[in-house]
Amino acid sequence: MTTDKTKFSPAQFINRELSWLAFNERVLEEVLDASIPLLERLKFYVIFTSNLDEFFEVRMAGFKQQVESGIPTRSMDGLTAQETFRAVGQRVRQLLERQAVCWRKDLVPALARHGIRFLDFSQLEAADLQWVDRYYRAEVRPVLTPLALDPTHPFPILLNKSVNLIVQLDASSAGGQRRRLAVVQVPRVLPPLVRLPRPDRRQDCLFLGHLIGHYLGDLFTGMKLGGYWWFRVTRNSELYLDDEADANLLNAVEKELHKRRRGEAVRLEVQNDCPLEIRAQLLANLRLTHEDLYAVEGPMNPGGLMTIYEHNTQAELRDPPFVGPFPAAFRNAQDFFELIRKRDVLLHHPYENFEATVEFLEQAAQDPHVLAIKQTLYRTGSDPRIVDTLMRAVTNGKQVTVVVELKARFDEANNIQWARRLEEAGVHVVYGLVGYKIHGKICLIVRREDMTLRRYVHLSTGNYNPLTSRLYTDLALFTCHPDFGEDATNLFNLLTGIAQFQGMKKLLVAPFNLHAAMLALIQREAEHARQGLPARIIAKMNSLVDRQIIEALYLASQAGVKIDLLVRGVCCLRPQRKRLSENITVRSIVDRFLEHSRIFYFENACQPKLYVGSADWMPRNFFGRVEVVFPIQDGNIQERVLREILQTSLADNVKARLLQPSGKYKRATPKPGEKPVRSQWEFVRLALEANSRPLVPVRGKKKAVQVQLTPSPRKT
Repeated sequence: MTTDKTKFSPAQFINRELSWLAFNERVLEEVLDASIPLLERLKFYVIFTSNLDEFFEVRMAGFKQQVESGIPTRSMDGLTAQETFRAVGQRVRQLLERQAVCWRKDLVPALARHGIRFLDFSQLEAADLQWVDRYYRAEVRPVLTPLALDPTHPFPILLNKSVNLIVQLDASSAGGQRRRLAVVQVPRVLPPLVRLPRPDRRQDCLFLGHLIGHYLGDLFTGMKLGGYWWFRVTRNSELYLDDEADANLLNAVEKELHKRRRGEAVRLEVQNDCPLEIRAQLLANLRLTHEDLYAVEGPMNPGGLMTIYEHNTQAELRDPPFVGPFPAAFRNAQDFFELIRKRDVLLHHPYENFEATVEFLEQAAQDPHVLAIKQTLYRTGSDPRIVDTLMRAVTNGKQVTVVVELKARFDEANNIQWARRLEEAGVHVVYGLVGYKIHGKICLIVRREDMTLRRYVHLSTGNYNPLTSRLYTDLALFTCHPDFGEDATNLFNLLTGIAQFQGMKKLLVAPFNLHAAMLALIQREAEHARQGLPARIIAKMNSLVDRQIIEALYLASQAGVKIDLLVRGVCCLRPQRKRLSENITVRSIVDRFLEHSRIFYFENACQPKLYVGSADWMPRNFFGRVEVVFPIQDGNIQERVLREILQTSLADNVKARLLQPSGKYKRATPKPGEKPVRSQWEFVRLALEANSRPLVPVRGKKKAVQVQLTPSPRKT
């Protein structure tokens, strides 16, 4: 029997970076899956590349720094930074090869059969050539800047992830032919896909880079063109801030954002037929090595393909349309506060519409009895309604305080914009605790009722972002329980003032008590199992990385606790290993919506403890962020989360993948005679069933449409 003093070996953990690549491989599998509608596969193609870009901008940039520092650190799986760097490079190249084959042999022919073609100039008719020539001279040529490479023209500082052409030129001189190089940047101000005019529904397109390549002779007059090839540079995009040294955090973040576009290069992508000598020159100019080079076949930056996904109207090429119905709990409620006084309400997004949360805030902003609104904002998005509502509340005489996280990765500029607008409107804007990201999602509304003050609290696993609420699966709780109100008040005082953490009655808050509380809950299940009492753990999250938590789960498994984990992304735990984790299963669900909710269930000897919140089981969430995890106390809601959400997710045998002891994932499939279960489609069905009418009005907004969502049989 393993004891608490046992030292677990590196072989008992999965490398974090390789686990992340395994997650992105599951995204790529959605591209490869012919049973998925074609445009949805195209969307996943773009997501796969976007995920990989961010991985290099942040994770691989950090590993390059570790390698260059020469410090011999090892991750918990035993690999050094150099070993991880090389293993990741090898795995990425394997995935890129699969992506390239899929693009060339599958996606391009399939799209062409449906009238969506990516043409080159040899396929254009005379009328097309005339139109393209006019387009080039009117729209493209004026914004192009050819950049020579020679002793008087050093290699330019190219923007992060910009697509460029490296051009080989042969110039005549007295001594004969002299070979030279130049760079032409593909302008970001123009659409990356040029759609040719067609009188019908066909979508014939040219990549902007191809169009520019065709007219290079116009840019380099008198030169002989030897060839051109696409390339792209990925740069370190991490922000380096010293919260204590920077007197004005907002200004410091703005300065770092400007640097991000020109950070140190970490990856060079080149067109797969780019000559070796040109690759070598690009690497030398970017101060990169051959290990940083990746040959790409297909679009260099597939983001432009999203215009096809967004604008194509062929219904058979995409998933059935779905807008979550207005939540049944609020459907007939004129006064949300009255309803919440009667009982707690849990919403499951996107299956229940986020408009209920927007309307809750709108009622608070207009209600003459509401005195104050306090809210955190992490990823605000481009939809202005939440911010506009908070500003309108100030106009209506409310005291409004907003904690804005300026360092939400890749949303910093957006959050700065909203923070300034809020401040101009009179909202009290603060940026939280020094040294910590504010990742918890919480809103507190203070209302005067019958000569007393009552506090209403909204807690969520997802952001206050109406756009992503349609794409991410999240849970949100509305409550006016006094203990929750007191905890929320103390938390905002901690975030906005100068105070020490004094503990909470209900909430678990990182970096203060969340890690210790989760360890204690796991260890209690292990002790119950040793005593022969009912013991069970079900946990759903995005990532599982924290070593102490993983070791506690191993010990609980050895004590006999049955543990089911739903981990969408990174998982460093090895399940199903004899005498280590044979009572642990790990599933990952990749489907139409991004699994984002975090749920933690503990059987607790038939006295269940159920928590929901914003934190993954990662060191950064436990110790580097302010996270909020909250208990579900209402028995009916507990039953709903356990039976309807967790058990349905565990039963998924269409979109779930099972993590194997080796670190690889295996797709779950229905057993003989077993009914296919696609959990997200089941949640859609349950949400629509909860509404008695097929059309449920979203107050003042677009009506939600009921659709039949039947999972397609998987092709083998």
